[in-house]
Amino acid sequence: MAPKSEHHMSLRAVRQLRRIRTFYAAGVLLWAAAAAWTGWAHPGGRQMWVSLLLLAVFTGLLGTASLWLHRLQVTPGPQPAHHAAPRRAVTPCQANA
Repeated sequence: MAPKSEHHMSLRAVRQLRRIRTFYAAGVLLWAAAAAWTGWAHPGGRQMWVSLLLLAVFTGLLGTASLWLHRLQVTPGPQPAHHAAPRRAVTPCQANA
């Protein structure tokens, strides 16, 4: 069985990853808007390329955080093994008379 502190660490990691995923999603939206704006105002300019670079960075970070969060949530805790047959109600046999 896993130690209790390990369970608390995984809950803490999930909570932190959810927060950082929200931050990265906001960064993606911000840099997408900035890239669109600068692409319209100064197409091919340095500001547009910097905005696109930062959009790519935040998109990569968002993808990585989402992947880690998915892996932490999918892995179930240790389950007890059930080797015995399931119990059934015992019914008395009726003898043919």
